Amino acid sequence: MKEIAEVIIRLKDDDLAFRDKLILNGQLGDGYHQEMENLHIQHAGILDEIIDIIGYPTIDKVGKEAAEAAWLVIQHSISRPGFMKKCALLLETAVNEGRADPSNLAYLTDRIAVFENQPQLCGTQFDWDGNGVMSPNLFDDLHKVNARRRNIGLNTLEEQTEIIRKRVEIENQSAPANFEERKIEIEKWKKAVGWTKSNPA
Repeated sequence: MKEIAEVIIRLKDDDLAFRDKLILNGQLGDGYHQEMENLHIQHAGILDEIIDIIGYPTIDKVGKEAAEAAWLVIQHSISRPGFMKKCALLLETAVNEGRADPSNLAYLTDRIAVFENQPQLCGTQFDWDGNGVMSPNLFDDLHKVNARRRNIGLNTLEEQTEIIRKRVEIENQSAPANFEERKIEIEKWKKAVGWTKSNPA
C-alpha cells in the first residue's frame, strides 16, 4: 500500500501546487480555470482506479496523509458527479465503521448538495454572494447547522465564515464582476457535466 499512498499524496501535491500558481497569477477567482479542471479530471480518474482496487483509501489502508490527500482529490473532482457520489457512499460506510473522519464526509456531502442546488447540512461550502461577499452557500437552519458542526468537532458557522473571508483576502481573491452572469455560467456548467438536468421544453 506504500506505493499507492505515495501516488495519492503526489496527486494532492500537484493539485495544490497548481492552485498556488493560480493564486500567484491572480487567476484563482476567474471562474473554473480550464487547466485546473483538466488536472482535477485526470486525478479523479487515477484515484477512481485505485478505489476500484483497494476500496476507499482509509487511514488504516494508506495512512493519515494519503487518506487526507484522497479526500482532497475527491473534493476537487467536481466535473465527475458520479465519482463524487460513489466516494460519498464509500466514505459514509467508512465513517460508520469508525475508519474515517466524519468532517470529511460533511464537506463532501455538502459539496454534492450545493452542486445539486440543495441546502447544505453543515455549512462547509462558500461562494460569492450577490453583494460580492464570500458567504456560506444555501443551508437549512443556522442552529441545526451549528449543532451538526459541533457533533463532528467543527467550529461554528459564524467562526468559519470569518476564517474563510480572511483567507480570501490573503489570497487576493476578488468577487466576480457580474454576479448574475457568473450564476448563469455555473448553472450551464452544472448541466454540462451532469449535476443538474436541463428543464424540459
